[in-house]
Amino acid sequence: MLVGVITYLRFCGALSLPDKPPAPTGPSGTQRQLLSQTAASPGMYLNFLERDAASAGVRTPTTDEMARKLAYHADDARHVLELGKPSIEVAGLRLRIERSGDAVVLQIQNLLKSDAAYEVTTTPSIGAGLCNSARPLPFNAMVIAKGASEARTECVFREGISIVVTKVETVEVGALSAYYLSEVPPTLVGVEERIARGHHGVETKEPCAAVVSQVVRSGMDRGDISWRDLVDFYSRHRCQTYQFPLSYRAFKSDSERSIPATD
Repeated sequence: MLVGVITYLRFCGALSLPDKPPAPTGPSGTQRQLLSQTAASPGMYLNFLERDAASAGVRTPTTDEMARKLAYHADDARHVLELGKPSIEVAGLRLRIERSGDAVVLQIQNLLKSDAAYEVTTTPSIGAGLCNSARPLPFNAMVIAKGASEARTECVFREGISIVVTKVETVEVGALSAYYLSEVPPTLVGVEERIARGHHGVETKEPCAAVVSQVVRSGMDRGDISWRDLVDFYSRHRCQTYQFPLSYRAFKSDSERSIPATD
């Protein structure tokens, strides 16, 4: 019977197969690539702006507003802060140091007319090695609100100690940008661990990864990628979704490139 069936199919019959289905249309790639393609769409970016603005309790900015050049201020002159001496004003910030128990604290006041992302690079006169033993005060290491102040622990107190300020940078940002930056781990933009360990920003259900990719870290070490570049990017993009593109640099003019900016 088996031989008969095979002989019939071989010489007399033919098997009919269903037509081949058409090739799938639309985006293709791995799951990660598909997610990146979705996040890169202007519609999804605007959706994120609306959702995050609601979480922050601020007005939703337009895409054009998020693509504007941000005012940048910098001072790389050397300044020495001593206990009991007058404060100094640099790059839109007022700086002074004071003693708090067994620690030396840097008081930072925002004098600008908007919220400000900021970086104050300092070196204690006794060396940074002892400073990690000082208990850090909780503070926002990324943003200072308009007219507000932040106090950060610099080092343990020693007689005659001074704090040397080697560079101060500020970027004026809007309300949603300030919210975005407050979610960013300071080490992600190059803030040293001695300072970053006291950071207390916005707490969300979606924390941002604190790991810097090796290629970005190498660019920071070489000076190809600056604090300003990183802050400019994260002021426009939620860090839970978007990763810093290697080609990204701070805007020098409005709408210099399309956003969201992705590789």
